[in-house]
Amino acid sequence: MTEKRIILELGSGNDLYGGDYTKAACRAVQDALHHSSIMLFKALGYDHRDMRVEVTIGVQRPDQVDAAVVAAELPRGRPQVTVVFGGLDVHDPVQDTTHVIATAAVAAFLPIEAGKWRLSESATTD
Repeated sequence: MTEKRIILELGSGNDLYGGDYTKAACRAVQDALHHSSIMLFKALGYDHRDMRVEVTIGVQRPDQVDAAVVAAELPRGRPQVTVVFGGLDVHDPVQDTTHVIATAAVAAFLPIEAGKWRLSESATTD
């Protein structure tokens, strides 16, 4: 049985006044999650605990993100969180504050038996 990516969602989040990279990362994950609805679990009898979820967070200061807190944002699956350099910091010199912007990529994988599923002919034509 091989794992197949069944979904990839992207999101962004920010902390405008606190400079909190973890908060911005959590908001980015929530944004990504609000873009998807995975219906196949109930429809096909999959257990959501079989799903592995890879989360990649991009921020300017990766060492400032608590990956365990970000992982707790995921309502389903077995999360793996990686934090990399990315995102954006926007400094406001007038207010002397930095606005933190995080990006998130959330990918979900399921073990799928090779050859068990295939696209129908009608699904491959427009």
